[in-house]
Amino acid sequence: MREGTHGMAQVDYEQRMDMDRMREYRVSRIKKYMDEFDVECLLLFETGNKRYSTSTAVASPEVDNMGRYAIIPRNGKPHIFGFGSEVAAEKLYCPWVADTTFPAHGTMHGALPMAWKCYEGFLKDLDMVLDNHGLDKKKIRIGIDIVESQIILAMLEKGYNITDGQGVMQYARAIKNEDEIMCLKHGAAIVDGAFHKIAQTIAPGMKENDLQAVAAHEMHRLGAQWVHNVQVTSGNRTHPHPHLSSDRLIQPGDMIFMDIVCLYNGYHTCVYRCFCCGKPTQKQKDIHQRCLEYQLAGIEATKPGLTSADIATVWPDAKKMGAKNEMEIFGLQYGHGIGVGLWEFPIISRAYSIDHPVEIEPGMVFALETYAGVGYDGVRLEDEVVVTETGVEVITKFPTNELYGCGMNY
Repeated sequence: MREGTHGMAQVDYEQRMDMDRMREYRVSRIKKYMDEFDVECLLLFETGNKRYSTSTAVASPEVDNMGRYAIIPRNGKPHIFGFGSEVAAEKLYCPWVADTTFPAHGTMHGALPMAWKCYEGFLKDLDMVLDNHGLDKKKIRIGIDIVESQIILAMLEKGYNITDGQGVMQYARAIKNEDEIMCLKHGAAIVDGAFHKIAQTIAPGMKENDLQAVAAHEMHRLGAQWVHNVQVTSGNRTHPHPHLSSDRLIQPGDMIFMDIVCLYNGYHTCVYRCFCCGKPTQKQKDIHQRCLEYQLAGIEATKPGLTSADIATVWPDAKKMGAKNEMEIFGLQYGHGIGVGLWEFPIISRAYSIDHPVEIEPGMVFALETYAGVGYDGVRLEDEVVVTETGVEVITKFPTNELYGCGMNY
């Protein structure tokens, strides 16, 4: 695996991402875990799972889940049932699914009432795939990831033998190949550029929403496919962490931390950085340093052969964080796999990892995030790391070693 990034366009003079190799790798991973979980057919609604299995996409997650679905027989090719004219476009532009793409009969997140019996069209789609591959719905195990109530009720009534399909996809997606990792690196580079623009933009009188707009514009300019979330938290809102942006006006002396989640070629980012509007105080620098120590300890503990418990236990526990239990502070000292989903297996937290340790393996990619706060000042930092044969490569490059004062150089 090569370190660093390369050009984003396809060229004849340099080997870069190989999309065919990535598509073949992802399907082979699914089939591997269908074998291990003894699942004969997968029924997938979750956006990341559909992207991973069929290499297709539509406008946004808001219209994706429940409006389209993928069906993957263990002994056949992935099928995608798409949103209206999406099907005609995929027959033209997606040769890998040209023969296995059909119009969907989804239930549209409940916009179509169960009394209309739209699920009957869906069941015909499922039966078509099963029949074409010689599969008996009452004898085989059909793995499902997420599903709307009217579809699950209809499947139960008609005697389909259903089981957990999300486990198949969790394990399949956990180890990335070099092309997936390159997508993640490009996404991280886009976020680095957005944080640079933010550092140049912060000033008294801006709103948190203004910084959201600046970051989103810069990421689209740099090639992001979609901007899922730019969370901006400032001033007295930084402790406790509200996990929400607002229209608050930024004032001199405010701490500001931002979480940026964008999508590049289907792969997510998740990166926090912290700034100060104007020159930071010693107290603010000390909080930042404490958070940085937590962050660096987590990165240092992320090594192949160790476990998610080894990472979680270098972070402060609930008592040290001033909480009664881990769930009160869940997500503050936290790690998660990242890929076509924002939160992928394995999750790293004292709440789960100590009792359920997962071995760290080369090819896993994590977002590691930590938090520290005193009074009304809070600091949040997050990095993305690729696990290599010997350690990790940190792919988020915007620096964390200093709390930067921005916007008041006078």
